[in-house]
Amino acid sequence: MPVVLDPDAAAIYQAFQDAGRPAYETLPPGEAREFYVAARVVTNPDAPELAKVEELAIPAPFGTIPARLYVPKQLRNTGGLAPCLVFFHGGGWVIGNLDTHDVVCRLLAVEGELIVISVDYRLAPEHKFPAAVEDAITATKWVAANAEMLGVDASRLLVGGDSAGGNLAAVVALAARDGDGPKIAGQVLIYPATDAARTHPSHKAPETSILLTHSVTTWFYENYLNGTADVDDWRASPARAKTLKGLPPAYVLTAGADPLRDEGDEYAARLKDASVSVTYRHFPGQFHGFFTMGKLLKQANVAAGEIGAWLKAQA
Repeated sequence: MPVVLDPDAAAIYQAFQDAGRPAYETLPPGEAREFYVAARVVTNPDAPELAKVEELAIPAPFGTIPARLYVPKQLRNTGGLAPCLVFFHGGGWVIGNLDTHDVVCRLLAVEGELIVISVDYRLAPEHKFPAAVEDAITATKWVAANAEMLGVDASRLLVGGDSAGGNLAAVVALAARDGDGPKIAGQVLIYPATDAARTHPSHKAPETSILLTHSVTTWFYENYLNGTADVDDWRASPARAKTLKGLPPAYVLTAGADPLRDEGDEYAARLKDASVSVTYRHFPGQFHGFFTMGKLLKQANVAAGEIGAWLKAQA
């Protein structure tokens, strides 16, 4: 489908080109992470004040998984317990951390009037697939098991994330449905990576290779996966799960200028076909990653508000 960027998105894209920033795939992972952190400082909106922000250390077989708990000033609690969104940050399983998505998590906590717990899962290539999946599942189980201590209502537990984080949220929802985790009340999938094969048309169209380019997606998967055999594993490609029936309600967001566009569209459609309640939102004039750029992109703040409203309706 033809892609015409919104004027503000086009301006940002031009600014990134003019800056001559090196492509992620030309950098060692450590340097790529530094560039990603620096970009967030420029594009993130102002951080709203919250009632509490607390660092957590979630026990895991290898040690602990860092996490961060966000409690907004206005919280929907019943009997002292509130709904909770367990959030997984994007970054192709290679870059990103609690700080790159700190403002986004604050915004979601405020807009949804719920607790958000952001999970700093292990990154590739130091920790290959399925390390990130294992951490995401472990963290979600821990939140449910310690819900009362955290002020969380375990019956109103949701998962969400953007890009690679959307992939992990979808996988956690599938695992929980099949008994490896608590009951999930909803899943927020923000331009999720759902099929590691990358064969959908949007992976080949030049007009979708903006910021997240086709070569960068290849670099991410080469760092994350152990080999081509992992592509068919539903934990890497949730779209390859045998069935999507019985999954919790989903909010699925896609962007027009995004290599992941078509696989996100298809996943939303398949969820609907499996009788899952789906709220689907497409932003045709935006590129992959726009959701974290609320300082410069009005549509990012529109999306945050819509997701917040959806969270309120689900839990």
